[in-house]
Amino acid sequence: MHQVTVMTREGCHACEDAISDVRRICAELDVAWSAADVDADPELRAEYGDRVPVILIDGAEHGFWRVEEDRFRRALAG
Repeated sequence: MHQVTVMTREGCHACEDAISDVRRICAELDVAWSAADVDADPELRAEYGDRVPVILIDGAEHGFWRVEEDRFRRALAG
């Protein structure tokens, strides 16, 4: 079973859009997901700060700035 994490930050409109997409797709596929605020951790902010939202699947970076739905679904199906 996959685990999806959305790296986000407060006040980020693109992050809100990505979370909405991830929430919908993961609900359809019964995949667990969570969100993490990059500004809550200096290491996360250093790694992801200017690229949020970043989508991780099983801890590996899958994409950033937006959810590519077809590609995201294929990754979760595998």
